[in-house]
Amino acid sequence: MASLADSLRARGDEDLMALLRMRPDLATPPPADTSVLATRAGVRSSVARACEDLDSFALSTLEALVLLDADSAPVTLEAVAELLGAEVTPQRTRRTVQDLRHRALAWGEDSEIAVVPTAREALPAFPAGLGRPADDLDPEAAHAALAELDEQERDLVTKLAGPRPIGRTKDAGRGITADEAATPVQRLLAKGLLLRRDTETVELPRQLAFAVRGDNPMGLVEPEEPLLDLVEHDRSTVDSTAAGEVLELLRHLESMLHLWSEDPPDVLRSGGIGVRDVRRAAKELEVDEARVSLLVELAVAANLIAATDGSEPQWTLTYGADTWLASGPEQRWAPLAKSWVELPRLPGLIGARDEKDRLLGPLSEELRRPLAPRDRHRILGLLDELPGGHGVRGADDVAAVLAWRAPRRGGRLRDDLVRWTLREATALGIVALGALSGAGRAVLFDDAGAAAQVLTSALPEPLDHVLVQADLTVVAPGRLEPDLAADMNLVADVESAGSATVYRVSESSVRRALDAGRSADELHALFRDRSRTPIPQGLTYLIDDVARRHGRLRAGTASAFLRCDDSVLLAEVLASPRIGELELRRIAPTVLVSPLPLVEVLDGLRAAGFAPAAEGPDGQILDLRSDGHRVRGRAKTTQQATLPAPPGEEQLAELIAQMRSGDRAGSVRRGSAMSPERGRPSAEATLRLLRDAAVQQRSVWLGFVNSNGVSSQVVVQPVSVGGGVLQGVDRGSGEPGRFPLHRITSVAVVED
Repeated sequence: MASLADSLRARGDEDLMALLRMRPDLATPPPADTSVLATRAGVRSSVARACEDLDSFALSTLEALVLLDADSAPVTLEAVAELLGAEVTPQRTRRTVQDLRHRALAWGEDSEIAVVPTAREALPAFPAGLGRPADDLDPEAAHAALAELDEQERDLVTKLAGPRPIGRTKDAGRGITADEAATPVQRLLAKGLLLRRDTETVELPRQLAFAVRGDNPMGLVEPEEPLLDLVEHDRSTVDSTAAGEVLELLRHLESMLHLWSEDPPDVLRSGGIGVRDVRRAAKELEVDEARVSLLVELAVAANLIAATDGSEPQWTLTYGADTWLASGPEQRWAPLAKSWVELPRLPGLIGARDEKDRLLGPLSEELRRPLAPRDRHRILGLLDELPGGHGVRGADDVAAVLAWRAPRRGGRLRDDLVRWTLREATALGIVALGALSGAGRAVLFDDAGAAAQVLTSALPEPLDHVLVQADLTVVAPGRLEPDLAADMNLVADVESAGSATVYRVSESSVRRALDAGRSADELHALFRDRSRTPIPQGLTYLIDDVARRHGRLRAGTASAFLRCDDSVLLAEVLASPRIGELELRRIAPTVLVSPLPLVEVLDGLRAAGFAPAAEGPDGQILDLRSDGHRVRGRAKTTQQATLPAPPGEEQLAELIAQMRSGDRAGSVRRGSAMSPERGRPSAEATLRLLRDAAVQQRSVWLGFVNSNGVSSQVVVQPVSVGGGVLQGVDRGSGEPGRFPLHRITSVAVVED
């Protein structure tokens, strides 16, 4: 039969272009002719890579071809269909074999199908869970032997007829006769129904496995992908649910940034972040550690947190974090979501252990996986295929479909990766209710700006009011306007969050607002103007009481000073046993000074039960709250997977034209060949032969190396030779060309 090279040579240009799109590694470097292309298509590594793109049934079909020894002699389509089982139609088998032909894994007509020899090496050691055939066991004898087995022997044979046909036993190395056999293994060995692989391993003959499996010789074969269990939702419901998740994620991340702005965690020697820091953040944010771990990975990926330099580095907010905190929710979310989609890491591995039984934490190097972005696109792309408004019921269904589509991708983490991706995408609002949200679809297929615009329409309109309760709680029934949200975060503490946020006003929160420069009148006006419910007397009394005591003591820098119009109060401060460490001393009836920094003086007085206020040089209240340290963000260094990129259309057309030219050059009869000198023809001899060919209008065969270092063969009709360049017409394409003489490696006149 024809070889793979002959089969490829007979294909049209469109078919070859389709092959190179499916297997881009075949085009690098450009093959000189079709024979080189066929050789590459049969290389084990290339075949294994091509098998990664095969679905479950295509792999089963390829295994059937190998079981029929199509790598050594051609087989018929009918034999392949029979081996795949009664539940597979011949039409389905024919379509799949044709797909294998398109991928250059098989070739030949239906009556003589062959596969590349390395297909056997690229497939499992036991295709379809079948062992070697026994030399002296035909199908009829196998069925007869199976019928004569006792219950124990049949149970053992049935087990070995499953996914793995081998078993370990000490009896494999012993020669036992039928009379001596006492165990099922010994009896099967004595009957020749088990094969010895080595002294400790036995193997079930293929014919006996066929007898056990009956109408399904290859076991369970799935000709079609599993059906997804879908749940119908309204699109607006999906988008609004996703928007709620977005707001919750942004709130948690903002809280974590504020927490670490004041007290940044240390960078571990391994480059990650400590478990204690994660637990502390989880406790402060009232979320689980997995949520904090994801937030940490997102913050670093979006360049909101970076490690400082020095001997004791810390994870510190970047200058870009301040811009992010001042932005609207849609501008905050879009770069986070885009960074996650392109993140070459697996946050889902956090909490697992490596080969040395070490716990994997956030930001550890072991989480790096260059192919993670490709896998995320594949998983979320499946959700994009669903009808509008439909979502999957569970991650297991998605894992089953993707496992059918590409069984050889993902390794041992294949199904876990699906669950992790959907869980993280749901937390980010890319997925909601098992469906891809509108904003999530924009993140996958558009830029961050477009995703932000889509999210804006899904977010609820910000509210300009709150509801003050009698128990000093304040309810925000939805997303607040940015200025109102900032005011509420200043004057109250978040007690619970969700679709409605509950704040609690306390003495400490009111004092925090007063410390920031707000007056009691401003706080009263805030609640009076923004509350849709009456202001309870308790809140009014609380604000007035705290404001009355606040600021009676005035602190400044001397390094620090403390002044008060009430000399009795200053005497009480000096008499307090809890402020001795502040080293205060009186310099006037109403003024005390301290050598300690102002912040330490204020903290010490507050710890002793006093309520001082910081005073600036102009006598006004001074806000001394720390904004934390900032560092310059690091440049993104996303490690991309080293997969060959599909060549462009023009590049493909040029590559195929070059192969065609090489095929024609290889098929012509050559004469008057140059004798190489030191591996290449001399310049004088080359010039003489080429000039004679131009005068006589005869074609020449050239061995040529292009500017990329790729060697090829071409038949040229010389037009002129001069200036170190041969100008001629390619006999294959009819296009004119220039061939520098120093790149010509061999030359010969073409015989007519």
